[in-house]
Amino acid sequence: MRKENNLLTIAIDSPAAAGAGTQAKLIAKEYNLLYLDTGKIYRFIGYLKLKNKNRLKYDFVKKKIKVIKFRDLNNVKLLNDKVATQASIVAKDRKIRNIVKNFQLKCANYPPKKFNGSILDGRDITSVIMKNAKFKFYITASLEVRAKRRYIEFKKLNRKITYREVLKSLKNRDYLDKNRKISPLKKTKDSILINTSKLSKKSCFKKIKAIIDKKYINGNL
Repeated sequence: MRKENNLLTIAIDSPAAAGAGTQAKLIAKEYNLLYLDTGKIYRFIGYLKLKNKNRLKYDFVKKKIKVIKFRDLNNVKLLNDKVATQASIVAKDRKIRNIVKNFQLKCANYPPKKFNGSILDGRDITSVIMKNAKFKFYITASLEVRAKRRYIEFKKLNRKITYREVLKSLKNRDYLDKNRKISPLKKTKDSILINTSKLSKKSCFKKIKAIIDKKYINGNL
């Protein structure tokens, strides 16, 4: 592993279900970047907390994060609403954030040599984890659009849930993410705003790619 000035580093912050994860995956594939959905780490910890009947020791969390595999973050069980709520709660814990932060920094600054850089998305990536990222984006969409997208995702997974329940859950998530004292979700001044409410996945990707190519591919970085 190495840390080089010519690595392509991209930071994305967004509220839940705004499409940041989808775009991050497309960007990662396009530029051969290590991708980390940081929110899933907190979901993973939230899942562990629920599994252990709301009892969670820091040493246990530290041990789990140290040996975590990317496949662990793709567990369908992490999409559960209860897990999502717990994720927002554990994310307020300063000690847990420090444990997760070390893992995030390693992914951001020391991607394996087979990658050209890294791309992370979450809630405090542009403001805390990757302050010096070459590109910073804040991806958002209206609450109603995000709720509809998440509802469709759940229906495909045969989840028995109503649109109103999803809407309420996302509204609660937004409040918790934006109002926590430690690393709240916010748009930094140097982040490029991308509103996906009226954009298709393809058109959104093209918009972001054009921004990156203008500086990165043309050698202006």
